[in-house]
Amino acid sequence: MGTVNRVILVGNLGKDAEVRFTPGGAAVSTLSLATTEVWNDKSSGQRQERTEWHRVVLWGKQAETLNDYLKKGKQIYVEGRLQTRQWDDRDGNKRYTTEIRSDRIVLLGGRGGGGDSAGGDYGSRESSASSGTAAGPPELTEDDIPF
Repeated sequence: MGTVNRVILVGNLGKDAEVRFTPGGAAVSTLSLATTEVWNDKSSGQRQERTEWHRVVLWGKQAETLNDYLKKGKQIYVEGRLQTRQWDDRDGNKRYTTEIRSDRIVLLGGRGGGGDSAGGDYGSRESSASSGTAAGPPELTEDDIPF
């Protein structure tokens, strides 16, 4: 049996998307997405809440196109895969970060400005395949990452 590396999240952006460009000219957008779990504590009956923050990376034309719509507070649906990167910091220590490498974003009607409340589906595999564009983002080396 094969393996599956698939992530689906619905949450709110914690800040506006940040778009940067690799030295080769590829756009990369970094998102900070909050998902919140709410439950009632069984012993006290009090409402409890826990928020998780997720780093989401979006590549290519989608990163450029969606930049004007990915604003703080906006609710989005994200689909992608987990990826862990390693780099050396300024002191020579090895650092790691795990992020969601997104291949599909849907704008939802939640809080925040930018875009209409009807939302839109950006980056679905079906539309990429039918348009004849590349199936995914380019492979990276550490030299390609601008941050």
